[in-house]
Amino acid sequence: MSGTQGGAAVPRGRTRWGLLAAIMAVPGLVLVGLVALVAVWVTTDDELIRSGPEKVPCADALRFGGAALPEGAQVVGVCEVQGFQDIHYRAAFRMPRAEVREWLAATYPDAPAPGTELCVGQETDLCLDVDLTADKPGAGAHAVQVGVEYEDADTALVRFAAFTF
Repeated sequence: MSGTQGGAAVPRGRTRWGLLAAIMAVPGLVLVGLVALVAVWVTTDDELIRSGPEKVPCADALRFGGAALPEGAQVVGVCEVQGFQDIHYRAAFRMPRAEVREWLAATYPDAPAPGTELCVGQETDLCLDVDLTADKPGAGAHAVQVGVEYEDADTALVRFAAFTF
């Protein structure tokens, strides 16, 4: 088609809609590609899919907190680790009630004496909170919390938690 200008035929110019459409489509395609890449990454990354605690050897859980399972202790349940940026280990074991304070003092000689004040939980008879940021060799944790429940005259249930923050 052609138009007229001063009586002479002027060829009609080409529009640039095709070029504009291509330029506008590029950001949309980039966005769709990024969404697809993120979806693939999330569904294939085991660390992000994994949620909840994982079973670990109890020796590892205590070692992370700079401790070792006392001689003759019996593990209760499963020892666990959970975390992404911060790591939290948990262990529970039974040991002779008469040896609890001695074990705590030998394991954490620079810590304050365990006590009954500020213990969390109604059933906790003795507790100890230890700050390990002052470098305890072999410990990966920043802090340890120990809660002790006296089950009877001879046995204590020890709940051990070591974690970073």
